[in-house]
Amino acid sequence: MTFSFTGLSAFPITPMHQDAPDEARFAALIARLVEAKVDSIGALGSTGSYAFLTRNEREKITRLAVSHAGTTPVLVSIGAINLRDTLLLAEDAQKAGVKALLLPPMSYFPLRDEEVFTLYETVSRHVSVPLVVYDTPGTTQFHFSDTLMQRICQLPQVRSIKLPSGSPTAEEAAARMKRLLPALPDSTSPGISGDPTAAGALMQGARIWYSEWGGLFPHLARQLTDAALTGQREDVTRIEAIFAPFWEMSARYGGSLRVIASAATIMGLAGPGALPRPLQGVSPQDAKKLATLIDTHQPG
Repeated sequence: MTFSFTGLSAFPITPMHQDAPDEARFAALIARLVEAKVDSIGALGSTGSYAFLTRNEREKITRLAVSHAGTTPVLVSIGAINLRDTLLLAEDAQKAGVKALLLPPMSYFPLRDEEVFTLYETVSRHVSVPLVVYDTPGTTQFHFSDTLMQRICQLPQVRSIKLPSGSPTAEEAAARMKRLLPALPDSTSPGISGDPTAAGALMQGARIWYSEWGGLFPHLARQLTDAALTGQREDVTRIEAIFAPFWEMSARYGGSLRVIASAATIMGLAGPGALPRPLQGVSPQDAKKLATLIDTHQPG
């Protein structure tokens, strides 16, 4: 099955156990996503803790994802600070059988536009599967200009962009999407991240939702994706209300990873110490709130 770059792309966590990926629990998470009929699986995204793992660990997790996903397409992040390492990760991922590669512009020093273009141009020349441009200023501290994004999307392997739908605000992100859509090649599928504002972006022209919480609650995310893409606004409002308290807690913790990992532990989908150190889960008080929310809404 090829990657159509439409619908719901669910991004699971990579559960940890004693400072190493918990392979059995990761495989079980992949199986849950397949059962929920997500359109694709984004292993080793930011929620998947790729930046904390070694090349060998990332290769193992990639192979696990592909082998347990069956016919569901898998994409993985090949982000690394050094371009040399990015190319090695790309080679590993392609050998494992992924259908696409997710590439964020990572760096210790702030990157310049020409350096970022060179990153994508070089990787594009060295890979045979599609690339997704991962625009995540909250973690990379790099901000794509419209001009640079349009230029990168002309590269032969670039097939989708992953824009933050709520950054710096939902209104500004929507205006940016409106500007970019007419300028994108037909071969480039507009995609979004940023779960709280994703449905609005899907109703405004985005084709694929790269979802963090979809990696833990795939059935609910599937419903929200379908409702947004078919313009069912009442259903969108109803499902967003279920997600809202989870999203609100994520915002308080500076992102979803800590909260999702804590929720996964509560649900028995991850063990204690599921996060890569030094990251820590939510407070005991918030863990109780999470448990109540999960019990009340059964959002899986």
